[in-house]
Amino acid sequence: QVQLVESGGGLVQPGGSLRLSCVASGSINDIYLMGWYRQAPEKERELVATVTRGGNTNYAASVKGRFTISLDNAKNTMYLQMNSLKPQDTAVYYCNGQQVGARVSWGQGTQVTVSS
Repeated sequence: QVQLVESGGGLVQPGGSLRLSCVASGSINDIYLMGWYRQAPEKERELVATVTRGGNTNYAASVKGRFTISLDNAKNTMYLQMNSLKPQDTAVYYCNGQQVGARVSWGQGTQVTVSS
């Protein structure tokens, strides 16, 4: 099984930046796709961005051009660089890892609040 731990959330003003980190441990060689999801109050969890082990990325339309997802395989860490943050980006952000055998792991979540 894979364990995921997020960090880097916080309070930031509109237009500001944050970088989220997700450290993976356990059976990390089983992971073929990692991603960031978010869930705002009273809304369903939604995809933010994904990245394959080979570095192919995919973004939700709402964050494209503002957010960048990346992997540091040497550190077993995935990042989400978030720039030009908007109040509507406020949510709990979750790290996700999809593994062979249809197994899925989630982190505990980190709160991002964009407010003046």
